[in-house]
Amino acid sequence: MNLARFPRIRLGHMPTPLEPMDRLSKHLSGPGGGPRLWIKRDDCTGLSTGGNKTRKLEYLMGEALAQGADTVITQGATQSNHARQTAAAAARLGLACHILLEDRTGYTDPAYTQSGNVMLDKLHGATVSRRPGGADMQAEMEALAEELRAAGRKPYVIPGGGSNPVGALGYVGAALELVAQAAEMGLRIDHVVHATGSAGTQAGLVAGLVGLNSGIPVLGIGVRAPREKQEANVLALSQRTAAHLGLPEGTVRAEHVRANCDYVGQGYGIPTRGMVEAVKLVAEREGILLDPVYSGKGMAGLIDLIGKGHFKAGENVVFVHTGGAVGLFGYPDAFDLPAEAA
Repeated sequence: MNLARFPRIRLGHMPTPLEPMDRLSKHLSGPGGGPRLWIKRDDCTGLSTGGNKTRKLEYLMGEALAQGADTVITQGATQSNHARQTAAAAARLGLACHILLEDRTGYTDPAYTQSGNVMLDKLHGATVSRRPGGADMQAEMEALAEELRAAGRKPYVIPGGGSNPVGALGYVGAALELVAQAAEMGLRIDHVVHATGSAGTQAGLVAGLVGLNSGIPVLGIGVRAPREKQEANVLALSQRTAAHLGLPEGTVRAEHVRANCDYVGQGYGIPTRGMVEAVKLVAEREGILLDPVYSGKGMAGLIDLIGKGHFKAGENVVFVHTGGAVGLFGYPDAFDLPAEAA
């Protein structure tokens, strides 16, 4: 897997740390012990508070510049981490950036509609426009691209989450990085767990880890779609990514893709009790901030599965932190924090 043959622009601080979460592991251990938890700190990629999309954008922006683009267009939910990192990458590279935000929650609180990621989108100089929930966002982006082309611009359209075979290369690289870090540390990784949504992160990890013949299974904790749909989306993108890499057909198979979508709650971006408890627990035990949409629900799923005995005592479980803590500011009422002391 020679990633050097693909256009890439260095945007992030890599490799990101791989750290133990010993206090959380101890807290979650039952009478017979529990797994040892590790965290891959992709919240530390450095681009506008960091996050997993930075890895994808290194390849997407590389392709955009290789094609002579002067403008990028992308889309996401109101508090999109991907949109914020895309705006930052465009600012760094001197490209115009247009962001289309879809209302997937119906929330109208100014903290949600204007704070957090939305504020940073604008601070980075992106043009932000809104679309109603259920809009055909790909069609909306293509329509805007046609307008810009007619005006003499050269737009490059990035799918939501940066999730296509080009973007997924970022997480093929993350798989290579993770395996190398574990080897250097003498760490046997038994499981990788992370929040999965638009499928690009999981697809890249699966293609990379399978392509390396690592034997490390990946479990995505879904934040949006039902399990069957999520697994189908990840499998299709994993296979397209493997083909893009030039791996033999059939390298990635259905048994390599697993998603658990029991922790979505009422829908994408809508807080759950498990998410709130997970965010508080990790903040209090490890000093690490998760986000309310992705990593918070991913960690809620991991915690629940540990309680159900899904992982064996002594196994090493790596949680990939996909970033997005700035999104916490869009949900100030979700956490019922204590009053200040007198």
